[in-house]
Amino acid sequence: MPGFAAKQIADWLYRKEIQSVDEMTNLSKRMREVLSMDYEIGLTAPASTARSSDGTKKYLFKVLNHKYIETAYIPDKDRATICISSQSGCKMGCVFCMTGKQGFQGNLSSNEILNQFRSIPEFRNLTNMVYMGMGEPLDNLQEVLKSLEIMTSEWGYGWSPTRITVSTIGLKDPIKEFLEKSRCHLAVSLHSPFDDERMRLMPVQRTNSLKEILDIIRGYDFNSQRRISFEYILFKGLNDTHRHVKELARILNGIKCRINIIRFHQIPGSPYQSPGNSAVIEFREALNAKGIITTIRSSRGEDIGAACGLLSTLKQNTGKE
Repeated sequence: MPGFAAKQIADWLYRKEIQSVDEMTNLSKRMREVLSMDYEIGLTAPASTARSSDGTKKYLFKVLNHKYIETAYIPDKDRATICISSQSGCKMGCVFCMTGKQGFQGNLSSNEILNQFRSIPEFRNLTNMVYMGMGEPLDNLQEVLKSLEIMTSEWGYGWSPTRITVSTIGLKDPIKEFLEKSRCHLAVSLHSPFDDERMRLMPVQRTNSLKEILDIIRGYDFNSQRRISFEYILFKGLNDTHRHVKELARILNGIKCRINIIRFHQIPGSPYQSPGNSAVIEFREALNAKGIITTIRSSRGEDIGAACGLLSTLKQNTGKE
């Protein structure tokens, strides 16, 4: 095919809502026949949809031939956010996460990542994308980077990188590569400023310490066009004291960032609890007083298992209740 056909194909794939190669009408009939022999558009509709009382929707997608993932759609006034998955299950074993408890089933391809965006009915209305669904995005870095390139390239969907946030628990080498190759926002799961507590919550701390991750982040310039934030799930009596506020201010000193406080959503067998609303607000105000911009993330979709930490396809992937 001539070189210009690549731009034509990309235009059909990412700018026009086609369902088959036959619809690429500015390609010759012979070109379309050749393409159709080996390729398909790759769109797969959700297998099911759950609707929350607060307007959040959770979509179930079939991936990796016989596995499943979940994707959350979160409308909020003039914003509409999609929370997408990058893996089926997760290897990281964080004790507060249902996805981690189901184990790891496999990495998604860039097509399976982007299909979550393109195949929901609301995709035209989306304003923001967060890689905060099932899996650890930087554990599937190459496919995540491919999907980000398609989302942000002029020849792709043409989104600004400032509309996309990638979340990570903090993997040393992948976080370096992500910062070098992408301009999207970064969110790091922190959850405690103390090594022993963080290790109890997140086994990854043993091999990818918070200090190492913060040292890497300090080496990059996060300006008004690129944001670094830290996710902080608040656990009653564990990481919600003034001692934690003081240590957070110390370790984050010199990093232009913000902290997002997340309420813990109870999962089966967990000994942890969420502090009361007044305690959450008090913690936020204490951090703001230290000069760290701190917000409380709204809890959305809890009644359908779509809130932070609740995504799980164990039932579909194993047939177990």
